[in-house]
Amino acid sequence: MAKYEVNPAAVELAQRLIEARQYVLDSDWGEVQPRADDQNAFLDKHSWAEYAAWHLGLTEGAGDETKARYAFVLGDFRRIHRTALIACVYRAAEWRHKSVELAAHDLLQQLDAQAGLTA
Repeated sequence: MAKYEVNPAAVELAQRLIEARQYVLDSDWGEVQPRADDQNAFLDKHSWAEYAAWHLGLTEGAGDETKARYAFVLGDFRRIHRTALIACVYRAAEWRHKSVELAAHDLLQQLDAQAGLTA
């Protein structure tokens, strides 16, 4: 099973987007998550560092500047999606990637607080 470390650049980007209210609260993540052609189009116009910043997990052992290196996408390359964070928490918990799970959970809590979704 692959192992992941948390991508600090992704945490920083997510926090900036949350603060700037650049998020989507309700989306069908299965329908709107970036597909291979969306990823390729983004990479045609942006650097690998910009691409990497949209991914909360870095695959240990995978080479930089390869799609295999980056996991747990946070949004649609424009805005962070609440449902993407929920998917990250779920997937990371399911496969016992605790550091990614906790980072996604913390970002979800920040987004919910910013959006006024706290109880």
